[in-house]
Amino acid sequence: MSATDNKTVRLTMAQALVRYLAALRVDAGGGATEPLFGGVFAIFGHGNVAGLGEALYQQRNDPLNPLPTYRAHNEQGMAHAAIAYAKAHMRRRMMAVTTSIGPGATNLLTAAALAHVNRLPVLLLPGDVFVSRAPDPVLQQIEDFSDGSVSANDAFKPLSRYFDRIIYPEQLLTALPRAIQTLTDPANCGPVTLALPQDVQTMAYDYPADFFEPRLVSFRAAPAAQDELDEAVALLRAAKNPLIVAGGGVLYGLAGEALRDFAEQHGVPVAETQAGKSALAWDHPLQLGAIGVTGSPAANLLAAEADLVLAVGTRLQDFTTGSNSLFAKAKLVSLNVNAFDALKRRGVGVQCDAKLGLQALSARLEGWRSDAAWRDKAQAEAAQWRATVAAITARRDVALPYDGEVIGAVQRSHPASTQRDIVVCAAGTLPAELHKLWRTATPGGYHVEYGFSCMGYEIAGALGVKMAKPDAEVIVMVGDGSYLMMNSEIATSVMLGKKLIIVVLDNRGYGCINRLQQACGNAPFNNMFDDCLQGEQGAPHIDFAMHAKSLGAHGENVKTIAELEAALQRARGADATYVVCIDTDPTRTTSEGGCWWEVAVPEVSEREQVRAARTRYEQGKQGQRK
Repeated sequence: MSATDNKTVRLTMAQALVRYLAALRVDAGGGATEPLFGGVFAIFGHGNVAGLGEALYQQRNDPLNPLPTYRAHNEQGMAHAAIAYAKAHMRRRMMAVTTSIGPGATNLLTAAALAHVNRLPVLLLPGDVFVSRAPDPVLQQIEDFSDGSVSANDAFKPLSRYFDRIIYPEQLLTALPRAIQTLTDPANCGPVTLALPQDVQTMAYDYPADFFEPRLVSFRAAPAAQDELDEAVALLRAAKNPLIVAGGGVLYGLAGEALRDFAEQHGVPVAETQAGKSALAWDHPLQLGAIGVTGSPAANLLAAEADLVLAVGTRLQDFTTGSNSLFAKAKLVSLNVNAFDALKRRGVGVQCDAKLGLQALSARLEGWRSDAAWRDKAQAEAAQWRATVAAITARRDVALPYDGEVIGAVQRSHPASTQRDIVVCAAGTLPAELHKLWRTATPGGYHVEYGFSCMGYEIAGALGVKMAKPDAEVIVMVGDGSYLMMNSEIATSVMLGKKLIIVVLDNRGYGCINRLQQACGNAPFNNMFDDCLQGEQGAPHIDFAMHAKSLGAHGENVKTIAELEAALQRARGADATYVVCIDTDPTRTTSEGGCWWEVAVPEVSEREQVRAARTRYEQGKQGQRK
């Protein structure tokens, strides 16, 4: 890395890439800055070890701009951790991940899709085949018989907000600024893939020295257009029974205070999506709780009766809208940074930053409030729901607890749980129960990936959260199915000294889908261990605590809620990742709340149960918004 003169510096493509990333800074408050990239997760193989691996080694202890490299145990898992890191930082900081070609790269595809769906930034740096084609095909290369330019990395194109293949070192001069713009753009935020051919990684070029000067990255906050505000204000002023649906954009826009101020000033109750939960403190008088298929009875009742819904920062997923049936008759105003989301369901779209949009609307709505009877009803329903949550999660002796009772035990295990704990989950029954029952007063205290609802995100994602928020108690709540899909980052958490508390709820199978299967009239089949094809030895008895210990963590199995609370006390005081497993009931769920969700049922079947379910399905579709 010798400078040829005072204006250029000769670097390999890989060295230039790493140096550029390491120099990017963000505002940390109080006049301080911190790196935009918290580090790079890497699993080395042929395709990235020689070029990018050497560059990362040189940069790891750079006196001005160090960039740490973290080793993981699964490529998908490390990408999940990187994505969770960005989500925990409300998209203001992020990570990169690098893999070899072949299976190392394709293992990232699920994580790329997850980041794409959830609008979360992650920089993917998969190795690629030789541009020279001197060795062709190389180990792990996928060959397209009709297109010699295709490699496995082309599979990232539909899963990336921006994709580029660096076939000349000087391409970085345009590709890297475009990549960073995408990663930090509030509307277009998502995964970026830069495919890195292994020979090009090692090629040198005389780069402009000022390309690597430290640069402060700013995050744009777009104001609303006046004509869009005019239309939204007119609709709001005519509304008597309005409802706010708060989505993830409230958190990413750092708009929690603006949301609270708007709700209080105008008397508008608030319901939260999965991504938006924690935007408003759980005990605020106007907090109705979760909305939709996994929603509270308070939120869903008022959603059904609202004459206007102000959707802030939500992409209006079917779980939020009850497959477009929950507030089908209400007028809709969507405030969103992304026009694609703002225009959904033929609503009135206001394309802007969540904080600026709420503040602008509030200023234009001075003197306007919802009807007093509506406000009173909202506060009464919210208070009743909080009392119901307390009753559901209260300590009780049961032979086989269910998820709601386990959630209560987790939160009782520390008096400041609502302020200091961050719960992490993604799939199965738990997201529904946590959406309803988890209580938090801290923005980001609820970290559930429910855009892709990806089994296996939980433990890896929690590692990323802990890396972003080292002073928080990060608690993973995960079913046995998701644990078995991906648990290897337990070993990474031990290696990095990033303690997690992992609560495994073992119901001996995929309990959530088993219930959905039967709700559709189907027989229980291939979900629970008891309903699966088995060999002579039968289904395995899995000792999750022993497995955790084999990965270097602490672990114990418990049977009762009282034993669970005691184990959680030990886990909170432990010095390393701690896994606690408890058997749970696969049949019981929280019956309160919820709404219709469209799951297509066979139109023809020999089973009476399926025919009855089809009738219910057709009846449900009658309530959908047209």
